[in-house]
Amino acid sequence: MMKHISLLIPQGNCSLSNLEATYKMFTMANDFLIQQGKATLFEIDLVALEMGGQSSNSIFTISPTKTIQQIEKTDLIIIPAIHGNYREIIQANKRFAPWIIKCYKEGTEVASLCIGAFLLASTGLLNGKNCTTHWMASAEFKTMFPEINLMDDKIITDEHGIYTSGGAYSSLNLNLYLIEKFAGREMAILHSKIFEIEIDRTSQSPFIIFSGQKSHNDEIVLEAQEWMEQNYQEKINVDQLCDQFAIGRRTLERRFKKATGNTMIEYIQRVKIEVAKKQLETGYKNVNEVMYETGYSDAKSFRDVFKKSTGLSPIRYKEKFIHN
Repeated sequence: MMKHISLLIPQGNCSLSNLEATYKMFTMANDFLIQQGKATLFEIDLVALEMGGQSSNSIFTISPTKTIQQIEKTDLIIIPAIHGNYREIIQANKRFAPWIIKCYKEGTEVASLCIGAFLLASTGLLNGKNCTTHWMASAEFKTMFPEINLMDDKIITDEHGIYTSGGAYSSLNLNLYLIEKFAGREMAILHSKIFEIEIDRTSQSPFIIFSGQKSHNDEIVLEAQEWMEQNYQEKINVDQLCDQFAIGRRTLERRFKKATGNTMIEYIQRVKIEVAKKQLETGYKNVNEVMYETGYSDAKSFRDVFKKSTGLSPIRYKEKFIHN
């Protein structure tokens, strides 16, 4: 059965790489089907609020094929990444929201690519659901949409006909996922080979760079964060930290979690693992040296925490990012 895809052309600096790659992957699926003597499966429209060229980044112009008013029925809406101030982006594209909501209620599925999740989230359709986006935007996303369960380590989420993808070229993995759903595993594998995409990649954790969440006004928490970051090589004890700042553990843990989104233990671990990652990336130290220098003495504990944070073992992480 033919699937109609509405690939949105939002107002503002939208991602041309998202648009071009998505359009190419689905039209190529049609080409492969024709070569096999089969009927095409996808009909794709570039859909905007208004007709006429849409300028992206003041350099490139995209020409939509239809407006939202001209789409009578669509099976899948795909929202590309849109760069800039997220609140301004949502405001500039607010006329998309009621149309997306109406289509979803009528059975249309909806997908966002990378930070296109902000526009999707503004519709309210993600409330109470899982979602992913670029890890660099996770802190702002959580602040703007606390009612959404952000899983910023994931490449893809799929819940009740709503799909989201992780950062940047993770969108290609979501495209593959959708092609497999609609056209089968064989077609998805063929695309993964043609576009050289790791078809079963599920995590963006190896690429996340942790930077302390400090966009808050709790001075005690800021002091605790800075102390942890400066003393990562120590075996940091939360009770000792509370004594140092003359504050009860329950109170500090509550304030810390509210300010940073992490428990104190999680924050300590993330600081240590970020240091460990940078040391492994240089290639000058072996895993045991890095382990001791970040305050760990138990190899299994270090390995477990490292893998939980990055999705890879320390050795595998070093192999991934070191060129021999």
